[in-house]
Amino acid sequence: MKPITTLYPVNELFETIQGEGVFTGTPAIFLRLQGCPVGCPWCDTQHTWEKSADKQVDAQTMLTKTSATAEWAELTALQLLALFTEQGFSARHVVITGGEPAMFDLQELGETLEKAGYQLQIETSGTFALQVTADTWVTVSPKLDMPGGYLVRPDCMQRANEIKHPVAMQKHIDALDNLLQRCPPRSDAIIALQPISQRPRATQLAITTCIKRNWRLSVQLHKYLNIE
Repeated sequence: MKPITTLYPVNELFETIQGEGVFTGTPAIFLRLQGCPVGCPWCDTQHTWEKSADKQVDAQTMLTKTSATAEWAELTALQLLALFTEQGFSARHVVITGGEPAMFDLQELGETLEKAGYQLQIETSGTFALQVTADTWVTVSPKLDMPGGYLVRPDCMQRANEIKHPVAMQKHIDALDNLLQRCPPRSDAIIALQPISQRPRATQLAITTCIKRNWRLSVQLHKYLNIE
């Protein structure tokens, strides 16, 4: 049997309720990885962008952080699985987020967790090639024209089970329309609009468009509930 050797830079590991997209309301273990070059201006996890060696800490220090910091711990899939048990997590849905988790090969992590009975979901910008298991639920939140200069990949759009697009203005919906034409998703992909920062105008625009297009609305429930 192949040894479990891949190391993942973990910024956060916690249990909560999934607040976005198809799995809204589902108890979930969030595994936040360190590192992202995309540079979204509205990103609420900018502390995960840089993976600096001087910010590496041990697992216990990472787990007991009391604020959002750039500190990260390096862990294997088996070490993460052991932490799930040690922390008393009961959720069986694991959300791999970041940062940009698609920067890393997640095959080994996925195989290990699925063998232990967990369901995986990755939240990605669609700008890196996906290295995930066949059963991983892929949520692509396409980031277009961001400062990092990365392009959304057609193969990511085709693999996506769910396309969740942040919107504030009509130009964001127009940009999504152009992307869907250039990079057609699979026929059963779910398309959801997510108002940026719960802004009233953005929310109303998303509602109106979702009704017109028969798309879904994603409202970032965790922010309304003031939970992680």
